[in-house]
Amino acid sequence: MSVRRRTVLGAGLAVVPVLASGVARAGGEGDLRATDPGSYISFTGGAFSLVGAPVVVSAEDHPGVVRVAGDLRDDIERVTGVRPGSTIAPSPVLVGTIGRSPLIDGLIEAGKLDVSGVRGRWETSLQTVVDHPMPGVERAFVVAGSDPRGTIFGAYDVSYGIGVSPWYWWDDVPPVHRDAVWVRPGRYTQGTPAVKYRGIFINDENPALGTWAPAYFGPGKATGYPGGFNADFYARVFEVLLRLKGNYLWPAVWGRAFAEDDPENHRRAAEYGIVMGTSHEAPMMRGIEEWNRHAGAGRDPFGGTGEWSYRRNAAAIRAYWRAGIQRMVDEGFEGVVTLGMRGNGDTGLPDGDGIELMQEIIAAQRQIIEEVTGKPAAETPQVWTLYKEVQRYWDRGLRAPDDVTVVLTDDNWGNIRKHPDGARTGGYGLYYHFDYVGAGRNYKWVDTAHLCNVWDQLHQAHAYGNHGLWVANAGDLKGNELPTEFFLNYAWNPSGWPLERLGEWERRYARQNFGPVREAEIASVLAEYGSLQARRKPELLNRRITSADGKVVYDDRQTPFSFGHRELERVTQEWRELGSRAERIARRLPSRLQDAWFELAGYEVTATANLYALREAEFTNLLYAKQGRAATNDRAAQAEAALARDFTLADRFNSSVANGKWKGFQTQPHIDYGDVDRYGPNAGWQQPEKDNVALPDVLFPAVRRIELPEAAELGVSVDGAEDAGQWWPGGATGEASLPAFSPYQTCPQQYVEIFNRGRTPFDYRVESSVPWLVVDCPRGRVEQQVRLEVRVDWTRAPAGRAEGSLTVTGAGTSVQVGCTAQNPPRRGLRGFVEAGGYVAIDAEHHDRAVGQWRRIDGIGRTGAGMTPWPVTSPRQTPGGSSSPRLEYEVSLLTGPGEVTVWAYVSPRNPALPTGGLRYAVSFDEAAPQAVDINEGADDGLMNTTWARHTSDNINATATTHTLTKTGVHRLKFWMVDPTVVLQRLLIDTGGLPALYLGPLESRRI
Repeated sequence: MSVRRRTVLGAGLAVVPVLASGVARAGGEGDLRATDPGSYISFTGGAFSLVGAPVVVSAEDHPGVVRVAGDLRDDIERVTGVRPGSTIAPSPVLVGTIGRSPLIDGLIEAGKLDVSGVRGRWETSLQTVVDHPMPGVERAFVVAGSDPRGTIFGAYDVSYGIGVSPWYWWDDVPPVHRDAVWVRPGRYTQGTPAVKYRGIFINDENPALGTWAPAYFGPGKATGYPGGFNADFYARVFEVLLRLKGNYLWPAVWGRAFAEDDPENHRRAAEYGIVMGTSHEAPMMRGIEEWNRHAGAGRDPFGGTGEWSYRRNAAAIRAYWRAGIQRMVDEGFEGVVTLGMRGNGDTGLPDGDGIELMQEIIAAQRQIIEEVTGKPAAETPQVWTLYKEVQRYWDRGLRAPDDVTVVLTDDNWGNIRKHPDGARTGGYGLYYHFDYVGAGRNYKWVDTAHLCNVWDQLHQAHAYGNHGLWVANAGDLKGNELPTEFFLNYAWNPSGWPLERLGEWERRYARQNFGPVREAEIASVLAEYGSLQARRKPELLNRRITSADGKVVYDDRQTPFSFGHRELERVTQEWRELGSRAERIARRLPSRLQDAWFELAGYEVTATANLYALREAEFTNLLYAKQGRAATNDRAAQAEAALARDFTLADRFNSSVANGKWKGFQTQPHIDYGDVDRYGPNAGWQQPEKDNVALPDVLFPAVRRIELPEAAELGVSVDGAEDAGQWWPGGATGEASLPAFSPYQTCPQQYVEIFNRGRTPFDYRVESSVPWLVVDCPRGRVEQQVRLEVRVDWTRAPAGRAEGSLTVTGAGTSVQVGCTAQNPPRRGLRGFVEAGGYVAIDAEHHDRAVGQWRRIDGIGRTGAGMTPWPVTSPRQTPGGSSSPRLEYEVSLLTGPGEVTVWAYVSPRNPALPTGGLRYAVSFDEAAPQAVDINEGADDGLMNTTWARHTSDNINATATTHTLTKTGVHRLKFWMVDPTVVLQRLLIDTGGLPALYLGPLESRRI
């Protein structure tokens, strides 16, 4: 905002209280209702009709308020088809700022407008209908703000209430037409934001945003600098940010300089009322690209030159920083100044990480701030962001001055690294990611944020007192609409969105963008999409991460999902079904919503489902090629067809949607990761540098085609083989055998696959050696391959352990498949029953919970998660009758002896000052065994173990237990630290299969 208002809008980062719904306060607030956004709007009747009502604002108000009145007129016209005027009439809408608008102040002085509960607060608005507010006016709807941004947010809240989506421009969302729009009687407010500064970081913007924006918006006014990211572009960013009740921005940085690409950029930010900042790598209100353009080339007009090293080039860097603060003062924009220093290019300092050097840097920066502004440094908002290696300074005891806001961060994958530790005048902030470039792999293509995981982490931040400044890396912004909106909604009012309202939030999001008719169906698809994406980022579908001798091994030519137990098929089918649901919704939506649907949901769901189908066909092709199957080349063709469809979907986004408005936007590579031969040593995690090259060259690993002999040749593969590539008679050693059958298996069928290794079809037959072993289709003909379901008839199977076999005959060859049935006594079994050498338990299915625990639906890769509650609970010593724990009754049939218990927990960091992140496990009355899930890691960031945990979205740790008997046991999972989220427990009694998600949950009696 303007300089003369900075003492009101920009000083300090103290938290102001939020108005609570339904709470009567002193000073006339008893009738002031804190409401959800826009809930005072009605389409059936009320105290004031908005149709045709002129929207009036004083020219003396802040420019951003004058501008937003124009947006409100546009929005009313969008909804009603009637264009409002802008002059006083018998029933106007009056928009203005307390203490700045003569219109509003006149109403207050005349006793017509009660602003108690709003006046003097931060960014707070009042919406109310006033009778006879002034001569000649019968009734007015008043939107009054405590400060200019409060007024702006109040006006946009009306727009939201009448049905204009914040994404109306960015995603071409048309509102529902309304012939009647009313304001209900009463005094309404959306309260005061819980987090003072709330914003986004436009980052990693190439190639998508960086391709589209220059073509759409053209160059800035500074000749010679990259186009597109000019004041007209940022005006669209500022508007959606304000519509979402955000107030803060880190601008794009990849080869871009906000202040120079268009000299209007800062002025436009001030006009809109946006607070500008710079990212963690760009101190003192200067983007790092400015240094690269000028100082790095030896021609900085502000006096800097040479290398980006404070140790070796301090004078030049101080001059460079001074110019940044001087520009903020001269141009009069509101800013939050970033302190500290990182290396050029988002890296660690080349000078090393000595505490004394960082102390010197921060002291020099604050001295510059005082000298340039002429005020104590504490009167200029400042942040120090503990990003990546910078957190080590804090861990070693370095503290910024108390008035500085310390911005804590996540680990780039949505898991917060540190919570506040002790009170600070400047408070704390949060830097969070919905997009990232770096290890274990870039994720930039589509939205992969999991809403319940985001909620859990934001809830923790709020609960531990982090309220100063929150900023989310939103990537290209377009593509991350849902998590960005939720992030800013939650930052405004955390208490308004408790866990049990997440489904309601998703329905509201669906209704706002697609209307009320299919809101529940659309919300269900969005929720399922988030849950499935949480299993693994789509960029990682051709990378398997394993441990060998304590080392993490990456293989970019393997699928992370197993062929065994049909895991790859199962997850692909789940995506296929979700894609079908999305396509059904698209067919049922009216034509006017087709563009918005494709942009906000349809593309990301359909394209990801297609990518899973591509990967299944691709990796099945490679497996089949090793086995010489006749179906090999068909799978190659399926993979290439899916690749072509991927291109077609992107082309629709770029060419057809909104009449080509988004040309060039859908250009983010997401398939060719890992091709070291083509893209060099960083190909393992960095995106490919080439986009859609000629088919099928972009597909990595490349599919294979084989030449088949004319003659038929029998091949047999079996379910659950230790090596999925094994086949009989010629491709494996040892006898073919199926995993043991049990009446307690989750899936009672297993399969034998008969395949042809030649071009000539052949007849087959399968003979069982025992009557209890049943094959669904024992005779038939094989063109390419046939899958036979095998089951046990338990009414005929003998008690205990029994052996049998299947003999598969075809093309003149026979293969024997061994089968075992384990038919234990049924009496006395309780709980989850062992079958196949393991017990698999989803965390929410406990028999008993001692202490407070919270179920978070959908947070696990296969279901809900359980976490101690509240998240601020103190560390516990496990053991004793009252110690918090979850208990699971299990029946183990193997033993007595040693078993291993694997706990799958969310990949959290040791964010609390107590250090470590622990749980404990025990059986029956044995002493609990404590586990620190991050033990052995360094600071939990940028190491291979961390990369595995975040890529897999679990941290799997194990304990070993010696049991003295078979039968019923009670498995106990003990709380030690809060913030642990348990997803699954797996008991390995000797047969636990190596599956990415783990086996399906065991049967429970």
